[in-house]
Amino acid sequence: MSSAGSNTGLNLWFARLTAAFFLGGQVFYRILNTKGHWRNTKEQMWMVGPQSLTIALITAGFVGMVFTIQVAREFIYFGASSYVGGVLSLALTRELAPVLTAVVVAGRVGSAFAAEIGTMQVTEQIDALYMLRTDPLDYLVIPRVIACSLMLPLLTIISLLAGMTGGLFVAEYLYKISPTLFLQSAQNFLQFWDLVSSMIKAAVFGALIAVIGCSWGLTTTGGAKGVGQSTTTAVVTSLMAIFIVNFFLSWIMFQGTGNKSLG
Repeated sequence: MSSAGSNTGLNLWFARLTAAFFLGGQVFYRILNTKGHWRNTKEQMWMVGPQSLTIALITAGFVGMVFTIQVAREFIYFGASSYVGGVLSLALTRELAPVLTAVVVAGRVGSAFAAEIGTMQVTEQIDALYMLRTDPLDYLVIPRVIACSLMLPLLTIISLLAGMTGGLFVAEYLYKISPTLFLQSAQNFLQFWDLVSSMIKAAVFGALIAVIGCSWGLTTTGGAKGVGQSTTTAVVTSLMAIFIVNFFLSWIMFQGTGNKSLG
C-alpha cells in the first residue's frame, strides 16, 4: 500500500513537472507574440522586488559575513589576506548571490504563486476566466514570469552589494584587513563577465520559480488540502530546479582555467 502510494505520488510529480515544462514553452512563445497585461505585471514586480528586498538583504549580508570568517582566518594563516575580498566577490557574484536570492524568492514568492493560483483553480475562478474569454496564461502566468525574470537580477545585484558590505565589515573589524585592500582585491578578481553571468543566472532562476509555481497552481486538485500540497511541492521543485540548472549554467559559463593571476 505504501509503495503503491509512493509510486503514484512520484508519477503525479513527473506528470506535473512535464506540464510545467510545456507551460514554460507556451509562456516563451506568448511573450514574443502577444501583448501582456502590464497592470498585472507591475503589481507582480512590486511583490517580487521591493517586498522581497528586506529578507534578501539580511540573508546576503550574513552570508557575506560568515563566508569572510571562514575564508579570512585560513588566508591570514597562509599569508594571503590580500585575496579575501577577491575570493568573496567571486563567490558572491558567480554563485552565492544569484542562488541564495533565488532560494529566498522561491520560498516567499513561488509559494505565493502556487497558493494563489491553486486556490483560484479549486474554487473554479480559472474556469470563470475562460468564460470571460480571458486566457489564464496571458492574465496570470506571463505577468508573473516577466516580473520574476526582471526583478530577480536587480535583487541579485543588491544582494551582492549587501554581501560585500557584510564581508568588508567582518574583514575590517575582526581581522584588521583594510577596506582599501579588500575592495582592491575584489576589483582585481572580478571581471565584467562575472556580473553578466550572475544576471543571466538570476533571470533564468526567476523564470523557473514563476513557471513552476504557476504550473503547480494550475494543476491543483483536492480543495484546501490540495492547495497546501501544491504549495509545498512547488517550493521543493523550484529549489531542486535552481540547484540543478545552476550546475549546468556554471559548467557552461566557467569552463577552462581562470585567467586572473594571483601573483
